[in-house]
Amino acid sequence: MERVLTDVEMRESDRHTIEKCGISAGQLMQNAGKAIADEVEKAAIALNAESILVVCGLGNNGGDGYVCAQELFRRNFNVKVYAFEGRLSPECMLAKHSCKCGYSRDICGAIIVDCIFGTGLCRNVDGEFAEVINKINESGAYVISADIPSGINGGNGLKYGVAVKADLTVAIAEYKTGHFFNDGTDYCGKIIKREIGIICPQSDYALIYGDGDITKFFPPRKRNSHKGTYGSANLIAGSHKYLGAAALAVQSALKSGCGYVKLTSEQTVTAALAPVYPSVIYTEEADLSCGAIAVGMGCGVSEKLYSLLKYLLCEFSGTLVIDADGLNCLAAFGTDILKEKRCNVLITPHVKEFSRLTGKSVDEIAADPITAAKTFAKENGVSVLLKSAVSVVTDGERAALNIVGNTALAKAGSGDILSGFVCGTLARGLSAYEAAVASAYVLGSAAEIAAAEKTEYCADASDVINCLHFAIKRLTK
Repeated sequence: MERVLTDVEMRESDRHTIEKCGISAGQLMQNAGKAIADEVEKAAIALNAESILVVCGLGNNGGDGYVCAQELFRRNFNVKVYAFEGRLSPECMLAKHSCKCGYSRDICGAIIVDCIFGTGLCRNVDGEFAEVINKINESGAYVISADIPSGINGGNGLKYGVAVKADLTVAIAEYKTGHFFNDGTDYCGKIIKREIGIICPQSDYALIYGDGDITKFFPPRKRNSHKGTYGSANLIAGSHKYLGAAALAVQSALKSGCGYVKLTSEQTVTAALAPVYPSVIYTEEADLSCGAIAVGMGCGVSEKLYSLLKYLLCEFSGTLVIDADGLNCLAAFGTDILKEKRCNVLITPHVKEFSRLTGKSVDEIAADPITAAKTFAKENGVSVLLKSAVSVVTDGERAALNIVGNTALAKAGSGDILSGFVCGTLARGLSAYEAAVASAYVLGSAAEIAAAEKTEYCADASDVINCLHFAIKRLTK
């Protein structure tokens, strides 16, 4: 697992390292500049680059750039600096005075290193800064950004008017939330993290999971076991208008590894799906003996569905997944019923559904998705999987970002696949938080595998389902 810090948390870590751990700001700048230079050198060798331009701003990010330029100069690279004029931070001024390489007023070079702004930027980019950023983007050079592309908010990844479009971002010390949210995910390019000696004082930062972390959620299956060993998942999904939602949810639940998949739906849905999926058990009413129930996919918004949610929250003792029209019912008729419940609850909204649930605008959620999800989870005693290009999973205390996946999932049916798979994963005995983390990861991996064969344009929900086993095989081999 890797930590992901907000810009505020990163500043706290900087301060802690300097004030409590005795490492000076100047030493951290030296470490950062040399780390950036290492990555620039690798790129220059790989690209056979003949010239490098380091663009240095006025703050400590600019100071990192001066150290980087001096280090590249010392290593005999053809490097020049574009220096913004103005009041420099003390550390930046010292670094500039120590930089002995030449200067240029032209934005050109085979490699351009962006050291204009760091993660602390909190205003729109204008004037000379905007002009230079536009020239960098138009240069055709291979662009490397120091810590985060200049113009991108370090906390939420939103663009401040204009921003550098990087091919590579060297994340200093830790990954930042701005690398992954909103515009950040499209502007950072490849992200490489480099340690520079900063010590983080907390232990509750958001996390990113990798293959090795997700593997534990898919342990070896005992030979001496049976279908009852792996639990039962009940999907309450579909209607005559949205039959496909039930079909997709069923298919993915069957791939999750649980022992039984049960579908509760209208007779028209059952009649259509039973010949196609004969291993599914079809019921007229919810089965409260199951370990997990998922409700809402393609059901339609109605007071009847809301009443069913009330019943399940009070009578069911397993884990209840509320998705799609289940969430829309909560938004329409009230979320208060979440506070009085017997079962564990996982909600799986996309951003617009979450906006309707919380009363917050989409822009407010985008400005701080982790806090928005955590706050709702804590206030209502639920776990939240907030779906977006990078999804947030939280139980109100812990938080994880799922950065795996692509736009093959930006199509109808993806949410139904996720709900079915997470329900089956819960039935195997995972907690709501664990199941949400594992399922979002597997779905994203399956989308990457599907798109590698069929492209992100052409891969659809069925293709993603057909690649679930490849994603799990990679985790379990």
